[in-house]
Amino acid sequence: METFAAAARELAELSHNFYARGWVLGTSGNFSAVVNRDPLQLAVSPSGVDKGALAADQILLIDEHGEMLSNHPAKASDETPLHLMIVKSRPASAVLHTHSVWSTSLSNLHAADGGVAIEGYEMLKGLAGVRTHEHHEWLPIIENSQDMKTLAEQLNLTLTRQPDAHGVLLRGHGLYTWGKDLREAKRHVEILEFLLEAVGRTRMMKGVGS
Repeated sequence: METFAAAARELAELSHNFYARGWVLGTSGNFSAVVNRDPLQLAVSPSGVDKGALAADQILLIDEHGEMLSNHPAKASDETPLHLMIVKSRPASAVLHTHSVWSTSLSNLHAADGGVAIEGYEMLKGLAGVRTHEHHEWLPIIENSQDMKTLAEQLNLTLTRQPDAHGVLLRGHGLYTWGKDLREAKRHVEILEFLLEAVGRTRMMKGVGS
């Protein structure tokens, strides 16, 4: 776990990195890191901030109920309940959410399938616990909603059914992934975004939609 100041610096740096890669353009995306477990406290990105210009002093500190602990005029991301649900139900100390073209497009394309299957790629070995390119990764797709309580409940149900998943796609919205710390969560974003783009580009080149 990180100190709040260290987590804030790392989240801001990560935000700039992801923005440069086109994964969190404009105000899209949100990030969090656990800074204390008992009581649970998270460093989280604020709502409505340009991710290419996010500064460490804009990062907020919240408690296990999503209530603000830091003295700051901004408010936490509307999707904070999803972050809280993940860190409470998974062995995760960081949660990252991106809005890339490929995660958004494939989440729509495969919505009827309930998820995106990825296998046969060497890059799969970048996911925690994966040792072979033969691994079958299933990224579940959840219908998007502006009701965050309902969405958090659906996410919890999905992860209960798919305990080995390394991430989840929100339909027409983007990717959620996590890690035991920020370094692992960042790696999971990089790996999953690569794999989603590889899957999407391969299907485009083949001229097929599934």
